[in-house]
Amino acid sequence: MLGVSASDAAPKGSGISASPRETRQGILLVITGNGKGKTTSGFGHAVRALGHGFRVAIIQFMKGRIYGELEVLRDRLQVDVYQYGRNAFVDPKKPDPRDIELARAGLDKAWEIVKGGEHDLLILDEINVVADFGLVPTEEVLDLARSRPRWMDLIATGRNAPAALTELADTVSEVKEIKHHYKKGIESRAGMEY
Repeated sequence: MLGVSASDAAPKGSGISASPRETRQGILLVITGNGKGKTTSGFGHAVRALGHGFRVAIIQFMKGRIYGELEVLRDRLQVDVYQYGRNAFVDPKKPDPRDIELARAGLDKAWEIVKGGEHDLLILDEINVVADFGLVPTEEVLDLARSRPRWMDLIATGRNAPAALTELADTVSEVKEIKHHYKKGIESRAGMEY
């Protein structure tokens, strides 16, 4: 045994400092695919950004319940969290008018954050699905991405990312399902899905 602890490998204060806004180039990251973990990945980026003193906002579309990670991010880490969804399935072929209204309100909030310029990272959770279902026009999502301050990072999550958004993105990650516990009959539960 070497007698080395985890804290010896990366002592406090040994991190690389973040670039100032004036010199930072914001990244547009799209996280898509049919696998589990797109939202979780986006929220992991939020924690990373917070570690560098960045101000983070999350807009969650199509989800209306409180998830464990949202409580931590909002209540303990002072992330600005906004939810624009119901705790109900959205029918892509015939969406409820309330879902369209909520998606519009969420996109309006995103514009407010982009124009306000106070945040370093904006996460649009499930925006890819919102655009895919036609709840808001894809072109408006693209306009938002193009209009953000040059230093603002933007993360768009959800299945079926529009081709135009993946083309515009700086980085695209696809989360692929190999196996899923649902197929074994294991239902969703706290700590894993919410």
